[in-house]
Amino acid sequence: MNITHVPVANTGMLIRKPVAEVFEAFVDPAITSRFWFSHGSARLQAGRQVRWDWQMYDVSVQVAVKAVEQDRRILIEWGNPDAATTVEWQFTARPDHTTFVDITNRGFQGNGDEVVKQALDSTGGFVLVLAGAKAFLEHGIALNLVADRFPDGL
Repeated sequence: MNITHVPVANTGMLIRKPVAEVFEAFVDPAITSRFWFSHGSARLQAGRQVRWDWQMYDVSVQVAVKAVEQDRRILIEWGNPDAATTVEWQFTARPDHTTFVDITNRGFQGNGDEVVKQALDSTGGFVLVLAGAKAFLEHGIALNLVADRFPDGL
């Protein structure tokens, strides 16, 4: 496959909570672990290295936090050091005290087929993360979407 533009993963979701509450849910691993990973080593802070674990899959990833702009933006680099990608969250406060969260993952590497697969997998994963965050923040429900995606393991 010949690709002229490297695909990016992008998804977004309206969450019916104020931006400060939604932003905090993504920087505080005690909250994030209720809808995404099972454990995070520390809060997201610019310049910090953290570790996220998905214990149900026996998987972990090192995360380099590149930028944290309170209630506006988070930028990380994660994955295999030889093929790390960047993930950017943008938080837009809306007049009705809701928040639109936009997530973009870019920097996929490999041949055309590999890059397309990575972008599609990432998009699907972040859709589940946002749906889980929405259910948890709006209704206090932990849907276990990420854990249930692969019930027999990876």
